[in-house]
Amino acid sequence: MKTKFSSQWKRSIQPRKQRKYRYQAPLHVRQRFMRSHLSPELRKKYGKRSIGLRKGDKVKVMRGHYKKQTGKIDTIFLSRGVVYISGVQISRKDGNKVFVPFQPSNLMITELSIEDKKRSGVLERGNRKNPPKAK
Repeated sequence: MKTKFSSQWKRSIQPRKQRKYRYQAPLHVRQRFMRSHLSPELRKKYGKRSIGLRKGDKVKVMRGHYKKQTGKIDTIFLSRGVVYISGVQISRKDGNKVFVPFQPSNLMITELSIEDKKRSGVLERGNRKNPPKAK
């Protein structure tokens, strides 16, 4: 089996090949996997369905044991493809508190941190293409 990442790979219905693509992807490609849905209010405001996650965004957990809990993004691990949320922790037997890893697809962004010029530019660009419909 090849250990090198294939940039020519398009798609496959075989889960093993899909997993292989995700696990062997370089970081600049993994960045695209770290996107999450926007809340309905933000979706209407910016005319976008999803956007890449950033530290400081407020998110809501949509799936799993911690469903409906909210918190700010504390850490993002591109190499592992997980996000840690500051409000959601679990305590171990020895008493230590550790963060719970979440997949970005199981989160919904409820509040954006727009301190970065690049990010505000991305949101503006999305608005120009699909301006919100006036009712």
